[in-house]
Amino acid sequence: MSEPRDPSDTPDDPSGAPDAFDEIVDNETTLPQDLDSARSGGTPTPDLAVIEAGSRTLRAQAGPPQGDPVPSRPEDPELDEALREVETELSTRWGETKLEPSVTRIAALMDVLGEPQRAYPTIHITGTNGKTSTARMIEALLGAFELRTGRYTSPHVQTITERISLDGAPISAERFIETYRDIAPYVDLVDAREEYRLSFFEVLTGMAYAAFADAPVDVAVVEVGMGGTWDATNVIDASVAVVTPIDLDHTDRLGGTPAEIAAEKSGIIKPGATVILAQQPVDAAQVLLRKAVEADATVAREGMEFGVASREVAVGGQLLTLRGLGGEYEDVFLPLHGAYQAHNAAVALAAVEAFFGIGAQHARTLDVDTVRQAFARVASPGRLEIVRSSPTVVLDAAHNPHGARATAEGISEAFGFSRLVGVLSTSADKDARGVLEAFEPILAEVVITTNSNPRATDVDALAAIAVEVFGEDRVVVEPRLPDAIEAAITLAEEEAEYGGAGVLVTGSIFTVGDARLLLKRG
Repeated sequence: MSEPRDPSDTPDDPSGAPDAFDEIVDNETTLPQDLDSARSGGTPTPDLAVIEAGSRTLRAQAGPPQGDPVPSRPEDPELDEALREVETELSTRWGETKLEPSVTRIAALMDVLGEPQRAYPTIHITGTNGKTSTARMIEALLGAFELRTGRYTSPHVQTITERISLDGAPISAERFIETYRDIAPYVDLVDAREEYRLSFFEVLTGMAYAAFADAPVDVAVVEVGMGGTWDATNVIDASVAVVTPIDLDHTDRLGGTPAEIAAEKSGIIKPGATVILAQQPVDAAQVLLRKAVEADATVAREGMEFGVASREVAVGGQLLTLRGLGGEYEDVFLPLHGAYQAHNAAVALAAVEAFFGIGAQHARTLDVDTVRQAFARVASPGRLEIVRSSPTVVLDAAHNPHGARATAEGISEAFGFSRLVGVLSTSADKDARGVLEAFEPILAEVVITTNSNPRATDVDALAAIAVEVFGEDRVVVEPRLPDAIEAAITLAEEEAEYGGAGVLVTGSIFTVGDARLLLKRG
């Protein structure tokens, strides 16, 4: 692991600083980018029977299946009405796509609330894709080591209460409402003082930090909403900063290149922190490493200080050997599909090791059995999630080209469908063409539709792009999502390929959330 610079070693000549940075950049660009390529001779691939037996054994160690991690609406009509009142009040504020880039308002709210975000240590997560899955894995690991956790992620799949979790579960509707009512007078106070009212996301962030302090939690796992430097979450001084893979998204706000986006996201790196870097484009890595040097931060990079040593497809997920900061963890069953989830697991493990001081103060591993049990319990709703069989219907929230490519690779590896039909609706501010191009090689047909979000891409405009990418014969248009899912199932079952057919619902987390409700999972 790269250790922080000793300030006493800094040359008097300012021109000496770039030398240290250049050395780090040289290492980043010349050393292997993954552990598999660094191994000599490789490791024999286990027999499929061994993989299956091992995965079943590890799943059994995790205990009985957990309930659906996505809460439903309250069954009590009065409670549901009270929650809707809070949602309505929040909806009067700026939405998550309208931003005034500063932390002035959220800092003012924290001040009048008594700085609740400083009542517990935090792990802060930014990046383009994989943030929520990584946050869930970090949460599971910390909980397995008997720490009380708070997790703040966005956006939600189905219900707003998903965004704030305590002890691995979304807070109840009652607690959500109570938290909102508790801070509402202080929100009004800040609104009256500032040029602009607090936004929807800023109020939710304040609620999360207050709820964590009230619990109280031992550690909070916080996912940025967008970017880093001026994101509302960035009023914390996290001891561990995590950067998942950076790619192009929100380019109108964050920049048009990975380097420009990395510059904004690097704002979560605080002096003296440990920075856990997933594999990055070289230009993004350079920016992140420079920021880490400036902040005297300790850096651990995937493919160098930690990573995925090996992975094999297993029944219901994958079997991993992870190389952590303190050593290797073998026979780790992860009940999620896709190589990208294995890399998320490596990042999450390194983040938790760093939180416990492993790799810096301590040269040891975490208890491997506890790590195995934690990963075996991980769920990531809406990420290659199976919600129906005969034919298999898979949900995935891929909403940008980078995420769509990862999903396409994951679904090809894990499922092997003989015929796969897509149901797709995107948000208007996303690269719909890039998403469609990523999915085109794996989809026999695509059904273009729309979701319930006001920002959903116009169905006719999206269909026109789909025709250019897929050809007219492979595109079906069904404006209503229920009709689109039904049409896709019918297409998947055609040509007597019922047994090997599948449907992929994707393009937006809002599309996935709507589909999940329609299919009544759990």
